[in-house]
Amino acid sequence: MSSSLPVAAFDTDVFPISYAVGRQRWQAALAQLSCFKKHMPYRCAGAGPEGEELFTDTVWLGSEEASKVVVLIGGTHGIEGFAGTAVEIDHLRLIAAEHICIPADTAVLMIHALTPWGYAWQRRCDADGVDLNRNVVDFSKPLPRNPGYESLRPILFLADAGQRQAAFADWERKYGRESLESAISAGQYVDASGPFYGGQAPAHGRRVVEDLIDKYDLQQRDLAVIDLHTGLGSYGYGEIICDHEPDSFGTSVARRWYGDSVALPALGTSSSVPKIGLLDYAWHAVMNERSCYITLEFGTFKTDQLFEVLLLDHQVWAQPDNQRARLEHSRHMRHHFCPDDQAWKEMTLFRARQVFSQALRGLSVS
Repeated sequence: MSSSLPVAAFDTDVFPISYAVGRQRWQAALAQLSCFKKHMPYRCAGAGPEGEELFTDTVWLGSEEASKVVVLIGGTHGIEGFAGTAVEIDHLRLIAAEHICIPADTAVLMIHALTPWGYAWQRRCDADGVDLNRNVVDFSKPLPRNPGYESLRPILFLADAGQRQAAFADWERKYGRESLESAISAGQYVDASGPFYGGQAPAHGRRVVEDLIDKYDLQQRDLAVIDLHTGLGSYGYGEIICDHEPDSFGTSVARRWYGDSVALPALGTSSSVPKIGLLDYAWHAVMNERSCYITLEFGTFKTDQLFEVLLLDHQVWAQPDNQRARLEHSRHMRHHFCPDDQAWKEMTLFRARQVFSQALRGLSVS
């Protein structure tokens, strides 16, 4: 593989207007590939706004015997699937045009719309309010506690945003910024109507991942997992977030492949605070010392704005049969998680190409 980035122009039309359109375009891009491919869809319970069926689509590209695999995940958080679809279609086109050549002993596994219900309804969670990226815990044991969330819960659903923000500011003065962000977003297992809820059982996306790991014997291969997210961090920048332990093989590999831009929540160098139940952990459990998992987080607006738009989303969805309010708020969600801005879209596609290229190169020498 060439060490330079693909030279193809950026076509921002790869960002779809809906889940249904995104899936259709993803499948069309897949059909253009001449390399070996194995498409495996997973049906998700429920339906989209137009009654459409919901699927997580997966495709294996390259040799089934490959010892090295780049895994590209989109839509872990439903609405963030708009950018995930765009990045995956962009890479499918680059592979079809041979701007990206998959090495002989390497395969690419793409996972599209890992939380399809949230994607279709323009929410971050699934139909049960579960945040997939807080869902990877052992449900046979007592679930983790987040006392900060339980203390803040009455404030989160205040109708007056000014009162809520004043209360957050007071908490931050007393306990610090990281404490505030952790209380709200680290994960909680007691409030299905609230944000960052990890659920009471494995969610659809977790089951898909576990099935793929089993079906493709991924625990026997070297893995470069890139999980695409949006909404946190500096506008337009794709931050490489590594939630491996700081002194682990995973962190060492990430730094070797991606360089000094790797950010660790555990060390306070990331826009993200440490979280409970991350999807990462399902992959960490099967990774060897030549593998790593990163979140590629494309920033949009400030963290306070992220919290506000999510809290309002949960408030709106707590009101039964309020379709008009839900439709109106979905526009705010789309604006936060996938801004309709040509520059932001181009930055997202460029950075994704760059990191994907780094992963392929890293695997080739691991």
